[in-house]
Amino acid sequence: MVVQVQEGLGRLTGTTAPRTRPPGPRVLIATAVPAERDAVASGLSGAAATGGEAAPAPGLPGPAVDLLVVGVGPAAAAAATARALAVADADGEPYDLVVSAGIGGGFRPAAPVGSLVVADAITVADLGAETPDGFLPVTELGFGHVTHEPPPALAGALAAATGAAAGTVLTVSTVTGSTERAAALLARHPRALAEAMEGFGVAEAAAAHGLPVLEVRAVSNPVGPRDRAAWRIGDALAALTEAFGKFTPVLESWNRHD
Repeated sequence: MVVQVQEGLGRLTGTTAPRTRPPGPRVLIATAVPAERDAVASGLSGAAATGGEAAPAPGLPGPAVDLLVVGVGPAAAAAATARALAVADADGEPYDLVVSAGIGGGFRPAAPVGSLVVADAITVADLGAETPDGFLPVTELGFGHVTHEPPPALAGALAAATGAAAGTVLTVSTVTGSTERAAALLARHPRALAEAMEGFGVAEAAAAHGLPVLEVRAVSNPVGPRDRAAWRIGDALAALTEAFGKFTPVLESWNRHD
């Protein structure tokens, strides 16, 4: 299926007949890059994805799932997700849930390479100020917030179904590349299991539309010194596919008032 989005807040159009909305929730899954999107699509029966726009999965029973490549980093993720949510609202088919999905770094030993993490807190780790006494998050400067909390029952059910660890997933604008920074992040966020670059941006867009958010990460590398020889991107993408193969039954049992 080829999906196009007109400029502004135009209607989603495609080459197939208009989709009849199934009774389950409508879900937007945002990934940074096409390889992550494709891994998620492989796990969702009937999923289709094209280009950088939201692409429907027309044959999926139960929930209606759209896949969206948002780009790398929290700003790109927030902008692309917000646009897709606005288009859906204008089209009269709003989403019920937003998911940030992809691969990321894992904090050893709790999240080894190849494992899965489901966020019970999505926290931006480097939004704030450096001071002589150390880092201050933006909240301690009197502004905004730094954490979004996914629906506890849904996050817990997905973690149980996939065998994932549940904990904090950090969003960073600069990927950690040293033992010292990894230790500093864990000192500030002792429940952190993984870091990635898009979750908080996706969550900000979802919150602006009053929507719940999830984040799912498959661990491709340890957080710390960058050692490309130790990266296992293929294994992480395979783990992501496996996780989303178990996503639909969890979503169908979700109480949206959670």
